[in-house]
Amino acid sequence: MIEFLIEKMEAHRDESALAMPSGSFSYGDLLIRVRDWQKRLAVLPPGRVVSLEGDYGPESIAVFLAATWTRHIIVPLSPDSRAHHNTCLEVAAVEYRIRPEEASGGTIETTGSTASHPLYDSLRRDGVPGLVLFSSGSTGTPKAALHDLARLLAKYRVPRQRFRTLVFLLLDHIGGVNTLFYTLSNGGAVVLSTDRSPAAVCEAIETHRVELLPTSPTFLNLLLLSGEVSRRDLSSLRLVTYGTEPMPASTLERACQALPNARFLQTYGLTELGILRSQSRDSNSLWVRIGGEDFEWKVVEGRLWIRAKSAMLGYLNAPSPFDAEGYFDTSDLVEVDGEWIRFLGRNSDVINVGGNKVHPAEVESTLLQMEGVADVVVLGQPHPLTGQIVLATVQLTTAETAEQFKLRMRQFCADRLASYKVPARVQITTKPVYSARFKRVRKSDAASIHDSST
Repeated sequence: MIEFLIEKMEAHRDESALAMPSGSFSYGDLLIRVRDWQKRLAVLPPGRVVSLEGDYGPESIAVFLAATWTRHIIVPLSPDSRAHHNTCLEVAAVEYRIRPEEASGGTIETTGSTASHPLYDSLRRDGVPGLVLFSSGSTGTPKAALHDLARLLAKYRVPRQRFRTLVFLLLDHIGGVNTLFYTLSNGGAVVLSTDRSPAAVCEAIETHRVELLPTSPTFLNLLLLSGEVSRRDLSSLRLVTYGTEPMPASTLERACQALPNARFLQTYGLTELGILRSQSRDSNSLWVRIGGEDFEWKVVEGRLWIRAKSAMLGYLNAPSPFDAEGYFDTSDLVEVDGEWIRFLGRNSDVINVGGNKVHPAEVESTLLQMEGVADVVVLGQPHPLTGQIVLATVQLTTAETAEQFKLRMRQFCADRLASYKVPARVQITTKPVYSARFKRVRKSDAASIHDSST
């Protein structure tokens, strides 16, 4: 299972594993904590469902590795999703709650629940650890995806490039899990910042000479707006990876100009499938090649379907989403150019204006090129004649009314977008148009986040 990773950590025991504002931990230091937690968790029968409630840190990482070693089923829960913890605990039928704490070492508390599910039983029969990740659905109860963690870890046995990596995505996100295991399995260093603000992230990059920054398009835009790129020495960055949402072409172009020494790579993964290997056509291209020997993909009516060895076993609280051949409908719309694909956005985000389809990412990319536009989110709004109209909620650095901006926007978009793609309604907001995880909010209730509109 995880023994191969323990061996790799032993080989680097005198080198830095974690770099934090409060100090650093060597691989040897981390291994001590892993073995301490392994002893504490060994008293629980294998296959029990345990929550890991905490953010990145030595104790949380040690618990994650130890629980994998003792073959438990791990349910990571991050602080920013605390409002949903009770729901997640109930859906996953968590039997023991683990709260790592740097000062005290942390606690293990029984819930009194008994986790009984056919998918759990399959892991227990095979004697392998499990991982429960929750979908980021905007409505209703999130779906609980159960993974065979041994299967997910298999790819980390193959040596890859070694990086000092700033962790950005959280441990309850498939991207955060991938960052952790990729970094440790290659003898790299996990770098933590005081928070996930542009200022703190750039300070950490400069201080710890970070080489790899995994992030989101929304955060990259915030980073560029903040001015921190010019105030800090970010020359150590060799690679910036981005995913979780479509990248506006205009944002990617500006990021490449601002960080000329870094290579930009689009990554792709889903809670249900894990992280696929990917290769961008070049740094400033939105065309990407995904797959590898463990993944296959096809496009059906413009939607991407994927079959992967690392796919989840299934949902704990929903029917299996796989077709008869084992393919999963990602709901992502794509264009295809031979072996290369370009992501257009989620099928659920497409706006239908009188039978004409509008992809929000294209409109957002255009509006972000306008002077004074700090950020924007585009979504559809019901309309009695056309079915939907395009609504843009905009953050401005200029002192304009919604009507003034709308007139300027129409002139700017005249030769850049088809008329039906130009927002028919504009809202000006001073509030963030993105979630706590730096991903644009495309829910219908985003329309209420405004100060003025027209």
